[in-house]
Amino acid sequence: MRTTPMNTPFTPTSRRNWLLTALGLSAASLSPWLAHADNDNDEDFEHEVSSNVSLALAQTGISGHVVVIGGGMAGAAAAKYLRLWGGAQLNVTLIDTDASYTSNIMSNLVLTQQRTMASLDYKRDVLASSYGVSLVQDRVVSLDTVNKQVLLANGTPLSYDRVVVAPGVEFMAAYGLRVSDYDTKTPHAWRAGAQTTLLANQIAGMANGDTFVMTIPLAPYRCPPGPYERACVVADLLKRTGRSNCRVVVLDENANIQAESGTFQNAFDFVHAGVISYQSNARNIQINSDTKVVTYAIGSGATQTINARVVNPIPAHRAAGIGAGSLDANDTSGWFATAGLNNSLDRRWAMVNPLSYESTAALGVHVIGDAAQCGLPKAGHVGNQEGKICADAIIRLLGGGSPDAAPVANSACYSPITSNTASWLTAVYQYDTSLGQIKVASNGGQTSGGAAVESASISSRNYTQMGVWFNTLMKDTFA
Repeated sequence: MRTTPMNTPFTPTSRRNWLLTALGLSAASLSPWLAHADNDNDEDFEHEVSSNVSLALAQTGISGHVVVIGGGMAGAAAAKYLRLWGGAQLNVTLIDTDASYTSNIMSNLVLTQQRTMASLDYKRDVLASSYGVSLVQDRVVSLDTVNKQVLLANGTPLSYDRVVVAPGVEFMAAYGLRVSDYDTKTPHAWRAGAQTTLLANQIAGMANGDTFVMTIPLAPYRCPPGPYERACVVADLLKRTGRSNCRVVVLDENANIQAESGTFQNAFDFVHAGVISYQSNARNIQINSDTKVVTYAIGSGATQTINARVVNPIPAHRAAGIGAGSLDANDTSGWFATAGLNNSLDRRWAMVNPLSYESTAALGVHVIGDAAQCGLPKAGHVGNQEGKICADAIIRLLGGGSPDAAPVANSACYSPITSNTASWLTAVYQYDTSLGQIKVASNGGQTSGGAAVESASISSRNYTQMGVWFNTLMKDTFA
């Protein structure tokens, strides 16, 4: 990784070159690794966020106050790079309800006892100590986009020049389930935490002949390959621990596999043949959280019934802060909705200018990560990329300029298929001026009309690289 020396002016051009390097363009068409992987010789599962790289804040002369709401992959990256590229006179405040971040990436391996929840816990202390980000642990209750003020639950108002909103997602009503059902009986575990531990314990309790049922909501949803990956690692666990005649049933509301279709179809048909049963176009799914009876139909077909031991329903989601957490689709009393940010056609996401991630509903408000709808998939690596592009755009705007007219983003993801093999998927996205949208590109981001690149094979080497990719990504975000 390289940075601009303290005595060198950090111009928009040099920052863009730094950004392009950080986005991994030099390797994007060949591997999903970040191009600036460090030389720490990390162990696969080491989760420290210390780094051997010394980063110096740029000297830009730009001043102001940027408030960042949400300290996940997108928000943390934005806060870090706002300070790193914006300089010491640009004050950045990061607000999050939790003292640390629990990574959703790799959390499927908690289900197979190959990871612990503690190994996925990331502190934000380095953002404060190394970059001067002000950390506030509290809950946002309102966002006044006219007077440019964020109000916290403790009554403190925070004024801003620009605000970055990265709240993640909240879950919607589905399958006849209540919040308490997800928390105690049928966990979705689509936000890493207590539900992940609950689901892991339920899987550990499965016996010979038991059935595991999971559901996949209609896209878009967080981490497109994640559900298929989960099905694979659960099937692998059941096989290698000698639990015979078990089934993993995947009820997908989508018409087809949403990511790495070749890899996962191969995994379902061959690697985990006889264990995984994949059903697309699943409709009218209903779940009894007490009896674990699942009913569904395929298309317009007759209702079918499964008697499961473990049910893992992943409900549809929307930008966090739209409702008050009751799973009521009609509840739009949250601060995100009150500020008018959920302006997509289905009222679930924020529409943004893909050059800056500025909301199309409110000036000075930038929405990044899973809450935004801009043409990029909802994923952790992408959130990191959006945080950097947004930071660069805000710095340009505060300096009296315009956002980069040709932003490029890299998306990468590894998916474990068994306990020691994995696949990967990578894509480069660039801004299409004719469409005004971010689109998948080809030739390293130079031409449009490309497609995501999928690993040619499932291999142990990919599994090893997965650990390096993950450690590098987390260091780039939190260290």
